[in-house]
Amino acid sequence: MDSRQLRYFIAVYEQRNLSRAADQASVAQSALSHHISNLEAEFATALFERKPRGMEPTAAGERLYEHARIILRAMAAAEREIREGSRSVAGDISIGMANSGVKAIGVPLMRAVLAKYPDLKMSLTESLSGATLMHLMASEVDLALVYNPPSEKDLVAEPVLVEQMFCVGTARLLGNRKGPISFEEVTRLPLLTLVLGLSSRALLDDPVLLKRLEPSAILHLNSITGITGALLAGLGCAVATKLFAQEHLEAGRLIAREVIEPKLTRTLYLCHLRNRPMTYAMEEMRRLILALIADKVGQGAWQAELLI
Repeated sequence: MDSRQLRYFIAVYEQRNLSRAADQASVAQSALSHHISNLEAEFATALFERKPRGMEPTAAGERLYEHARIILRAMAAAEREIREGSRSVAGDISIGMANSGVKAIGVPLMRAVLAKYPDLKMSLTESLSGATLMHLMASEVDLALVYNPPSEKDLVAEPVLVEQMFCVGTARLLGNRKGPISFEEVTRLPLLTLVLGLSSRALLDDPVLLKRLEPSAILHLNSITGITGALLAGLGCAVATKLFAQEHLEAGRLIAREVIEPKLTRTLYLCHLRNRPMTYAMEEMRRLILALIADKVGQGAWQAELLI
């Protein structure tokens, strides 16, 4: 079965007459009849009843007509997108990002979309990494920047960068020093962490080290505002990146000490669903997001090691 046979079948179905269908399809009546016979042989069932006054579709013919219309419409849309896609990026796209992603490239991304892609309607959703991944798995966003996603057969995860983690808190809790702090020392501090599970795995690449932090947790907070407020109030410390608390570090309200023995890292991934084919808009946004991230890292505005 091919698209030409489907077009011929639709012509016969709609005209109910081989002669009129042949005129509509610009093909010889004998050739049209041959294609219909081949289709019936392939399906091993009759698609039409041959009557003196014309061709009457059978139940199988009725079903095939509905499928054929959908198939040909999808093929036409695919051809149109392929032919026109390189000339225009249009339509709707939804992007989900963990807080760090929005903080680093959110505004440049919005500026670039408004300037370069006037026919593209972009939605940007900010959330904790675990929630961002859930939005993607529920098909609520098309592309997602998340940390340390689990291995899922339906998920395509492209590593983008590795960030070093620091111990962030007030000078009172961290000793008003900017030198390194050992991981063992961190485990003895009062810690503010994300809620265990999908959220907390975004903190560290190493799940064993992450588990060792748990006994020191005094609060589990799935809230950027809550964690920041608790840090400023001196309620505890957090394992975080410098980007997370950048403005407070620059103002001297918080300090960040490098964690050593071992160093702590986390990896950012750009993800999409395997069963959702990449559109031109998705491909273009992927390129733009990766370019913006590379630019920020190159400028030193995002302290990380690029993996792309």
